[in-house]
Amino acid sequence: MNVSEAVERRVSIRAFRPDPVPGAVVREILQAAARAPSGGNLQPWRVHALAGAPLDELKAKVRANPFGEEPEYDVYPPNLWEPFRTRRFQCGEDLYATLGIPREDKTARLTQLAKNGELFGAPAGLFFSLDRQVGPPQWADVGMFMQTVMLLAAERGLATCAQEYWARYPKTLAEVLALPEDHMIFSGMALGYADETAPINTLRTRRDPFEVWGDMRGFDD
Repeated sequence: MNVSEAVERRVSIRAFRPDPVPGAVVREILQAAARAPSGGNLQPWRVHALAGAPLDELKAKVRANPFGEEPEYDVYPPNLWEPFRTRRFQCGEDLYATLGIPREDKTARLTQLAKNGELFGAPAGLFFSLDRQVGPPQWADVGMFMQTVMLLAAERGLATCAQEYWARYPKTLAEVLALPEDHMIFSGMALGYADETAPINTLRTRRDPFEVWGDMRGFDD
């Protein structure tokens, strides 16, 4: 699989098979991903990989607190404006359409949302944190590290779903992962094998055409 194929294959999977992922494969992916770009070579990422009993412990704590905790950062800016508001709205509508859940069925939508806390059935979870004192450039580094993880997973036939949902559980994750006080959780990621029979995994989020967000000047044809 080449890079272009991995980029095309990578989607957010929200239904996984229970088949375990070998620890050696997870370590191999994470070590290879550490070649991701890092300004000044700060390498600000810290990652915790959980499976088996440790992951079950985390899931149990989340089930006991379904409303979450006070997040340490806003995943989305408050009062989203256009075009971001419409993009996020359409993404949600497309997702629930794969499940046949109408907008007015709030209970079913909340039930689906809660599956984030189960990592959508994935047998492994990755949790990314970084030092509280770093700034936006280092947050970008962590994002590039995560993208590299996802592409390497795709190369190996694995599926992923990046989940900023876990920003809702900073205290729980700090306890379970034994994070030092100077570190905060950024995101989680489900890792495993996609359930190809699940309708929700047919979702391909929309992308605007190049002309909406791209500009090129001074190039030959």
